[in-house]
Amino acid sequence: MNINTILKRMLVALVMMGSLSLVSANAKDDDICGPFKNNKVDESLVASMLDAAERGYLYRIKEDTSQVGFCVSSGWTEVKGNFHDFSGGLTLMPDDNVTSRSGDQAMVIIRTASLDTRSTTVENLIKGESFFDVVKYPEILFVSHRFERTGRDTAKILGDLTVHGVTRPVTFQVTLTPVKQVGNNIVERMLVKAKTTIQRSDFDMDKMPGLVSDTVTLCISAEAVRYGG
Repeated sequence: MNINTILKRMLVALVMMGSLSLVSANAKDDDICGPFKNNKVDESLVASMLDAAERGYLYRIKEDTSQVGFCVSSGWTEVKGNFHDFSGGLTLMPDDNVTSRSGDQAMVIIRTASLDTRSTTVENLIKGESFFDVVKYPEILFVSHRFERTGRDTAKILGDLTVHGVTRPVTFQVTLTPVKQVGNNIVERMLVKAKTTIQRSDFDMDKMPGLVSDTVTLCISAEAVRYGG
């Protein structure tokens, strides 16, 4: 086998590998609502999000450039945790004159086993039965039911948060900052920052009340990219 034949075969192999990677990426994008199916979320809400995707109004959270985490006081210090495995998106319909935006939607699902606190001891404690109990409750789920615009780039997102098998209503304070905008005022990419405060005891995580604060702050800093954009 001469050198030219070897080079040709290597080139063909590289092209095939690139094609397979592209197919895999497209398949992942096509199933953007996959994590919320199988009765995790009301089918009508999933259908609404898929419809928004077809119309170009769905923004998916980029996992590699986003952060989802929490902070809680413990004794003399503050414990911070970040999750590395999560999926989600939000829909923003082009009706800026409406204050209460029932057509908009946000969904986020977090895999609790992906928690990182930079301390193995703390991490194992929070993942254990006293708190998240990641074996029994492997996911945290947020599903919105209403957007309320409070300013040009600010809003409140009201919805249901499920943690540790318990669902409670929460309200996130949100800022939506356009990062990339194209013709006809279409936002291709935006920075989404969301924050809310919960009481962990409301979610049946009430162990160590004298050591760990009941108040927990949840924070999301996400890059959201227009689906199909």
